[in-house]
Amino acid sequence: MSTSRQRARTLDAALARAGFSDVPRAADLLTSGTLGEATEALGSEHPDLTAAFDGVPDPDLAVLQIARLADAVEDETRQRVVRILLDGGTPRRHLLALLGGSAALGDWLVAHPEHLDVVIRPRNGVAADPDTMRTLLLESVGADPAAGMPVASAKAASGTLDAMRLAYRRILVAIATEDLTAMDPLGFLPEVAGALANLAAAALEAALALARAELPDGGQQARISVLGLGKTGGRELNYISDVDVIYVVEPAEGADEDEALTIGTRLATGLARMCSSTSREPALWEVDPNLRPEGRNGPLVRTLSSHLAYYERWAKTWEFQALLKARHVAGDRELSRAYLDATRPMVWDAVGRENFVEDSQAMRRRVEENVPPAEADRQIKLGRGGLRDVEFTVQLLQLVHGRVDATIRSANTLTALSALSAAGYVGRDHAAQLASCYRFLRLLEHRIQLFRMRRTHLMPTAEQDLNRLSRSLGSGIEGVTGLETRWRATRRQVRGLHEELYYRPLLPATARLSADDVSLAAEAAVARLGAIGYRDPSGAQRHIAALTEGLSRRAAIQRQLLPVMLGWFAEGADPDGGLLGFRKLSEELGTTHWYLKLLRDSAAAAERLAHLLSSSKYVADGLTRSPEVVAWLDGKDDLQPRDVHAVMSGMRAMIGRKHEPEPAAQAVRFVRRRELTRGAIGDVLADVPVETGEKVISPAADVALAGGLQIAIAEATSAAGLAHPPSSFAVIAMGRLGGSELSYASDADVLFVHEPNPEVSGEVAEKWANAVAQQLLALLSKGGTEPPLPVDTALRPEGRNGPMVRTLASYAEYYKRWAQGWERQALLRARPVVGDAALGTRFVELIDPLRYPEGGLAATEVRELRRIKARVESERLPRGVPATHHLKLGRGGLADVEWTAQLLQLQHAGQVPELRTTSTLRALAAARTAGVLTAVDAVRLSAAWSLASRLRNANVLWTGRTTGNKVDVLPSERDALAGVSRLMGYRPGHSADLEQDWLRAARRARAVVERVFFA
Repeated sequence: MSTSRQRARTLDAALARAGFSDVPRAADLLTSGTLGEATEALGSEHPDLTAAFDGVPDPDLAVLQIARLADAVEDETRQRVVRILLDGGTPRRHLLALLGGSAALGDWLVAHPEHLDVVIRPRNGVAADPDTMRTLLLESVGADPAAGMPVASAKAASGTLDAMRLAYRRILVAIATEDLTAMDPLGFLPEVAGALANLAAAALEAALALARAELPDGGQQARISVLGLGKTGGRELNYISDVDVIYVVEPAEGADEDEALTIGTRLATGLARMCSSTSREPALWEVDPNLRPEGRNGPLVRTLSSHLAYYERWAKTWEFQALLKARHVAGDRELSRAYLDATRPMVWDAVGRENFVEDSQAMRRRVEENVPPAEADRQIKLGRGGLRDVEFTVQLLQLVHGRVDATIRSANTLTALSALSAAGYVGRDHAAQLASCYRFLRLLEHRIQLFRMRRTHLMPTAEQDLNRLSRSLGSGIEGVTGLETRWRATRRQVRGLHEELYYRPLLPATARLSADDVSLAAEAAVARLGAIGYRDPSGAQRHIAALTEGLSRRAAIQRQLLPVMLGWFAEGADPDGGLLGFRKLSEELGTTHWYLKLLRDSAAAAERLAHLLSSSKYVADGLTRSPEVVAWLDGKDDLQPRDVHAVMSGMRAMIGRKHEPEPAAQAVRFVRRRELTRGAIGDVLADVPVETGEKVISPAADVALAGGLQIAIAEATSAAGLAHPPSSFAVIAMGRLGGSELSYASDADVLFVHEPNPEVSGEVAEKWANAVAQQLLALLSKGGTEPPLPVDTALRPEGRNGPMVRTLASYAEYYKRWAQGWERQALLRARPVVGDAALGTRFVELIDPLRYPEGGLAATEVRELRRIKARVESERLPRGVPATHHLKLGRGGLADVEWTAQLLQLQHAGQVPELRTTSTLRALAAARTAGVLTAVDAVRLSAAWSLASRLRNANVLWTGRTTGNKVDVLPSERDALAGVSRLMGYRPGHSADLEQDWLRAARRARAVVERVFFA
């Protein structure tokens, strides 16, 4: 193979590695033609330039543009270009980056090779500062930068317009070159966007000077100011974007207003023409004045007073959001300052307008809905997860909170986001994620627009375009696949954060408050607290001060939460208690990373917490004992009753980590308390449903008994020096526990049964079984920091005088010889709960004939039951409590309904298997189906029983007390009745309705009891 062919193959391979797609053309351009000749003339026939193209966005385009540039210049400049290529360093890197990153700017350089120095000379900082840009562009049209109203030296047609555009393009090329060669393009993006916005402002100033030159006397009769909005106002402009402006005009001293408006309109029209009309040099961009009052239908220019009159009377929500970014960009600076001074208060007060937040959110949805379906997945700006999601999120947070916090009022999105994070309105992690995503999306937008210098916000679809784009973003993106993966991930992340922050319930709630309420100023706060129902406003203010004082992030977030939460507390029956509970929780959890963040960012947690704390002392106590439970409030899953097997499994794992009985018992009781707290939270949030007893409270007791029995068996066996338990042991649930109808204040009624192993003596087994029972009672009922589960064995044969534990044979003998009617009745709710399952089953088989007698009850037994029931009513009802208000023993109360259902079971369950249930409500439903109870009677009994059960739980939830007679009594005190009624779903001021509803339900149930039970 010849040396020349070997060199050609080597060059081709190197070009392919460098990313060239058209290798033959690139090799030909580098080794022949004008470029090749110039290279050869400099003494380097085949220069190895391939490595220089490694980081170039489009190597094929870059080498083509270099060849075109070499062809377009004279020999001396051509040799200079070649020397730049051969010498390498910063000049070559800059030249290749621009030519390979922007076809449009490369074409401009080929057309204006005399401006090559703008690209290759080293620079410090982006292009130039704003004042320098302004000076350069005004001087390009011959205007005096120091003049109050700069006027171009000649009309646009004489060449001054092209001179201005040429000066603009030189600075633009400098910005683009530094952008394309930045080591960290994402980090550098804010500087680029700021420089583009400053350049646009300078161009507007020069365009206004040109427009003045078109008018007699330079239009000196009119003072005109140009204010930038949107990305221009926020100093975050794209390479190609409409420049949003508003014009304000005032007559100069001694001039007529109508004349000034006429001149101002001509100046504004002329300014726009200078930026976008056809000329030898490319147009800059469109000037868009459509954000002005009345939009396209309104006058192009207005006086300051006309602007203010419009904003005070007619402006819509979005117009104040647009004004958030307003800043002076050209013309009369003092007039702009007067405009901003007058409109800024309107911007920050706009949040107080009715439905401000909802209107803003609706506007974002409309923008998204108007995206053409074919573009939805390619939209960088307007689509789901696009730039607008970030911008609208930041602006809404600014508008809601900015009226009392001047630190977050920046017009720049990234600066505002940083300020929102510093002030605690956005979590640090969320702010960092949003900022990173925003920079990436803006960088995509910049690189796409830069290539053709065309206004677009769509991701390309062609492979070549995607490849160029990925190479232009820096080393963090690996090819087209890496680009598409990053793009999709960014959109998902932005959308998730947007929905989490933009639709916070705190935002509309905060917006509805006055500025004084939001600021928590002491005097205003005390007045508001008293007005919305706090009994001790001064005390509440002290709590507020303790929570919000200081400069910590914790205090900053509390200042956001409290204005809204104070109102939510006031919606509960005890706002003072709610605020106190919140302070306790915050002092316990305020330094954790998740607590305040959860309340600020969650869609429901803060409002739920406020409702719980101000409605239930029981829940408040549960949250204080286990503050981590607050995390459950973020969603729904953690508030649902848990599967009893999952709870049991977790409890057994906790027991396994304890080596002493007391800590193990405390773990068991902790698990029960945690589940009761879960049920109580659900009750408060759902008007105290009757199902909680069956779904949460009773299963929690079952789990506690299982855990306690496991510990007790292990301890009794160890204490007896035995390797294995000498007897089978089972716990039989009785009473409300047996029926899975426990309330928060119920004891656990149980029986204990054991069955000695064949090889063990009865004495050893009995001693061991009694030790297990005693241990179980002690572990669950006594001592420790966790609430006890009182275990009651009084329903055992012979009552408290009989042995605590019996063998199955002993139970069989007792029931055969001595069972009375009330014992048959008690057995109706017996169910094996924990322990040896086979033994439990055998116990049920033993008692079923007793509780479901085939022939029903004898008349004597029925009379005895009625006698006992009458005696209970007369003797056990507490003194001073009206029979109509006692929920358990009173007329139409729980006992009435339960005794009636149980009598029907004793009479008919022998023939009606459906009546063989431990549940009161299911027994009533079965009696109705079997025809032994009318439908109306069944409904009335069920309604009274359900309401009484709910009221008992509501009493506990409201007071936090699980013992005492008041648990079973409908409250007579106004505050207590109001608290209970609110828990039950009654509106404020309607607690009397609850009392009447109970009296009516109890009266109807009692009538059924009189007829069915007492016959």
